[in-house]
Amino acid sequence: MLDGHLTDPGPSALGLRMMGGAHALALSGQAPDLAAFYPSAGGTADPGPGGRAAWVALRALLASRTTEIRAWLTGPPQTNEVGRGAALIGGLCHLVATAPRPVRLFEIGSSAGLNLRADQFHIPGDAGRYGDPGSPVVLPGAWQGHPPPLATVQVTTRSGGDLHPIDPVTPDGRLRLMAYVWADQDARMARLRSALALAAEVPAELRQESAEATLDRIVLADGTWTVLWHSILWQYLTPEQRAALNHRLAELGAAADGSAGFAHLRLEPTREARYLVTLTTWPVGTERVLGTATPHGIPVTWDAAAAR
Repeated sequence: MLDGHLTDPGPSALGLRMMGGAHALALSGQAPDLAAFYPSAGGTADPGPGGRAAWVALRALLASRTTEIRAWLTGPPQTNEVGRGAALIGGLCHLVATAPRPVRLFEIGSSAGLNLRADQFHIPGDAGRYGDPGSPVVLPGAWQGHPPPLATVQVTTRSGGDLHPIDPVTPDGRLRLMAYVWADQDARMARLRSALALAAEVPAELRQESAEATLDRIVLADGTWTVLWHSILWQYLTPEQRAALNHRLAELGAAADGSAGFAHLRLEPTREARYLVTLTTWPVGTERVLGTATPHGIPVTWDAAAAR
């Protein structure tokens, strides 16, 4: 099954790619023996006496559907984790509180662009509230610590780029996105399904392009915040790509002024495996760490100092 891929680098997530292929077959009704152990497909996460029945079902599927599952090994996992949108919208609240302007939102590594609709999510809880309670996407407990400032976020542009973009309103697109969620993670699957419903209501532009191409087409606009956002992407880029993106970010920052603002908002890990929500704004080029989060975004713990 894994022949030719055993030397793939760790960040390529080989295990997730293989299990995504198996999960897709279970979700689509083509692997009933494995689906019996997958809560996402109506089964139960009970491997039976000795704990081997689920493993036997998976081994049989890998042997019988090798070609179909191997097709999933050649591309990157498309984990369009909706929980990371909690960091995005909180960061936008911090941004808009400094200067209330409409937001033109651009995303690199956007997958299906689900988080380009984050301003339409609802976040209830004691550490701040955001959004319409009638939203299909509700993220309870998503914020902890000192809440972001209350702000009205108006997104006027939603545009993303990805080398392999997924259309979230098609059956194939929805299946691929669900396949990359672990089968026993009910909360994540529920968030994803609600975001797929929202995507059918709120359009967003997705282009098949590199991250460099996305930045190259960004032009600042008077009276707005132009925001570049990404989450858990930086590790997949080469040093050359990172250098090119940083150069372009500096160019956009230099072009910002008192009317046409530019911001770089991201959720990325440090070498110490801390996941930081970081916001840089121009024309000044001020960088602030707003809070910390988990790899899947929820919960975000906001730093009280960031609100000052």
